[in-house]
Amino acid sequence: MLTWLRELSDWVWQDRLWFPAGLGWADLKDRDGLVFAKGSDLWVIFPIAVCFLIIRQIFERTVAVKLASLLRVREKPRVRTAPNTTLEFYFCNASKFPSQSSVEELTKQSGCSVRQVQRWFRRRRNQERPSQIKKFREASWRFTFYLLAFIAGLCALIDKPWFYDMEEMWNGFPTLPLLPSQYWYYMIELGFYISLLFSVATDVKRKDFKEQIVHHVATILLISFSWLVNYIRAGTLIMLVHDASDYLLESAKMFNYAEWRKTCNYIFILFAAVFILTRLVILPFWILHTTWVYPLTIYPPFFGFYFFNGLLLVLQCLHIFWAVLILRMAIKFLPGNDIVEDERSDREETDSDEEEEDHEKTKNGFVQNGNGHTVLNNNHHHSKTD
Repeated sequence: MLTWLRELSDWVWQDRLWFPAGLGWADLKDRDGLVFAKGSDLWVIFPIAVCFLIIRQIFERTVAVKLASLLRVREKPRVRTAPNTTLEFYFCNASKFPSQSSVEELTKQSGCSVRQVQRWFRRRRNQERPSQIKKFREASWRFTFYLLAFIAGLCALIDKPWFYDMEEMWNGFPTLPLLPSQYWYYMIELGFYISLLFSVATDVKRKDFKEQIVHHVATILLISFSWLVNYIRAGTLIMLVHDASDYLLESAKMFNYAEWRKTCNYIFILFAAVFILTRLVILPFWILHTTWVYPLTIYPPFFGFYFFNGLLLVLQCLHIFWAVLILRMAIKFLPGNDIVEDERSDREETDSDEEEEDHEKTKNGFVQNGNGHTVLNNNHHHSKTD
């Protein structure tokens, strides 16, 4: 078994797969005072990720809570459901959104009316939705990291020639010496994304949950791979582009939870502009163009070239997906709309929702069922800013 794994490893890490012809891992050995990136360096990201998880818990329980109090983040009162064994069993084991036929069956089993069953499920769903404080704490943690990461990345790159001339990313590739600032920038970014992957099960879940998982995995693979094959200059630029807008989105969320609507909207406009500029203009037309076109003028194409750019294309597709959501939210800035709504999350249901549906059904000619109760279909989702 060990022999087979060793042979597999030797085949996967062949020089001809990951480097241009005539170059390989031997060219990345430390020499003459120059230090190069090594695969063994990546082991440090796991203790860093654990440190991030610990720091996050301390931050959210202290700094974030005090900041929420300072901004007067209020928790919306929620009506708790009355104990009902039949409905609770169905909610936990069958569905949180019962169909019309299931509601009618549950009315017979529980002795409640249709409206009471529907109200019970609506309130029970609200009980499981994350609180405003929890969402504020998460947003404030991400805001703090993204802002500090962007400032640190900018300081590390502002005096580098490849920050201004993209072709400098490949000048001397793959024998590009490693700088201390690059090392820590990589390890901290990787550790943070690993920590996000560890905490995704307990974080607030949104409609783009699967896309977020794909994004985290693709980002970790991209950063790790760029480290292993010494695409570090390109990697630092890509990380900086991503950090440039993320902290603005998180700060907009924070002010939204605090109900500072105008401040939230202004920041969101700024975020949308920076997001589109960095991820739909700079990333594809400057960085990706250079990673696709310029290397081919120096070396013949090789597998690592296609693999690296393939991961970048996955990220770019996700950026387009999120850009559509951002534009849909931007529509809400039209006259008469003063709240930024997050298309990715469900809004909390209220008893007035039922009254609104009754009004719509009456207006459109709907009739009541045989039991004298209006049957409402609750198997749907609404969205608002999370």
